Amino acid sequence: MEKLDKLSVFISLVLRHKPEAAHISLDEHGWANVEELLNGINDTGRKIDMEILEEIVITDNKQRYSFNQDKTLIRANQGHSVSVDVELKEQEPPGFLYHGTATRFLDNIINEGLKPMSRLYVHLSKDIETASKIGRRHGAPVILKIHSEDMYKEGFKFYLSENGVWLTKKVDVKYFEVMNN
Repeated sequence: MEKLDKLSVFISLVLRHKPEAAHISLDEHGWANVEELLNGINDTGRKIDMEILEEIVITDNKQRYSFNQDKTLIRANQGHSVSVDVELKEQEPPGFLYHGTATRFLDNIINEGLKPMSRLYVHLSKDIETASKIGRRHGAPVILKIHSEDMYKEGFKFYLSENGVWLTKKVDVKYFEVMNN
């Protein structure tokens, strides 16, 4: 299982940030040719075949990847730092969404709002538990409660990725509050 986890991390790197790490390219919608991806990964000394790739896609707990209908193409669902259009559809968000981060980032966030940083979008969760897990990955967690309905009413666009992550371009300071842990 650890081997699959390491392969999944590498695939995430390739499909979201550095396609050149496996000597492949992504189309304008983030799709990679599966055969080229498999060959590129194998050329790095890692061992993968279609069966292993399918297992990674199916068992990934964050549902990071999607195949096209005939499984000739694959892409990451969101989280890209390379400029691609994963064909997200604008959606009206629930009244509140949540963002988990580490306390060490809080001063900057309070001063500047939430920005996508190296990614294309700010990632938001539909529940506190998920946001808390994400915050813990970065240090001592802090949760921000986002007034997403207010943002939407004022013209901010929201998108829901294939794996249930809410995305928006930025969150101004006036639209969030720090929750007590």
